[in-house]
Amino acid sequence: MTDLPLPAPQAAPRDHGGGLDAAMARWGGARRDWLDLSTGINPVAYPLPEIAPSAWADLPDIAAQEALTEAARSFWNVPDGAGILAAPGASALIARLPALAAPGAVDIPSPTYNEHAAAFAAHGWHLSDDAPKARVLVHPNNPTGRLWSAHDLNAPLTIIDESFCDICPEQSLVAHAARPGRIVLKSFGKFWGLAGLRLGFAIGEPALIDRLQALTGPWAVSGPALWIGAAALRDAGWAAQTRARLSDDAARLDALLSHAGARTIGGTTLFRLYEVDNAPAWQDRLARHHVWSRIFPYSNSFLRLGLPAPARWQQLEAAL
Repeated sequence: MTDLPLPAPQAAPRDHGGGLDAAMARWGGARRDWLDLSTGINPVAYPLPEIAPSAWADLPDIAAQEALTEAARSFWNVPDGAGILAAPGASALIARLPALAAPGAVDIPSPTYNEHAAAFAAHGWHLSDDAPKARVLVHPNNPTGRLWSAHDLNAPLTIIDESFCDICPEQSLVAHAARPGRIVLKSFGKFWGLAGLRLGFAIGEPALIDRLQALTGPWAVSGPALWIGAAALRDAGWAAQTRARLSDDAARLDALLSHAGARTIGGTTLFRLYEVDNAPAWQDRLARHHVWSRIFPYSNSFLRLGLPAPARWQQLEAAL
């Protein structure tokens, strides 16, 4: 059992992937020279459809919002009794979710994505796995790739973060989203490779979704995001082809890292987690070849890599 204070909210950015500006300042090179493998974003983005000029010029209308919601309901097989809310990124939802219940104990199994703990801390919650009022499960987990089950959805407020679950839709827990106190998060940026679009979804008990909607306000999602999101979610063929390519590329990456002396210990087909003898030294060696990786402040042996774009594998091979 743990009963610990959550980390205090910070003004400085928390540890995340990305940060190429700092890497360039230390190791040189222009942005185009760098191969950024520090995130779990699909390097082959969904091809943007033609966007109507009205999507840029007008306030988003109800028809466009409903089109996106219906595409999401179909793509994720959302149960009829669950509500859906589109938002400007899953992070915007994560920041608001703790406001759905009075502060108390929250269980956030670690290691995992650190914005959940920061959001609950900002709302006065404390970390404990002793009869918690809320639980957050990142499914599959970042960075380990751990999968959870329906038996784990056992807190009055249970948040299932499925930001990386589109690579394994058969593992999704969205079928439980209509139950009281359940919310499933979906991130559009990872699987579709359009993180800059800022689009995410909350799927859950209608009463909770209504409260979240009140917290996000009107026109939360831009017109172009509504347009692109609806088109992508209707494109089941692209999704199937992408899952197959990601699986092949993840296996290729594992083979490369194994040959270089790393051991695969987890991850998903969007990012891989390796155990190495000295993670900071590995990051430094890769960075000297302008390959940016992810290491973690709580582990000297965890090295996480995303997938290279098809034309950039040679750069990684040379760095290794």
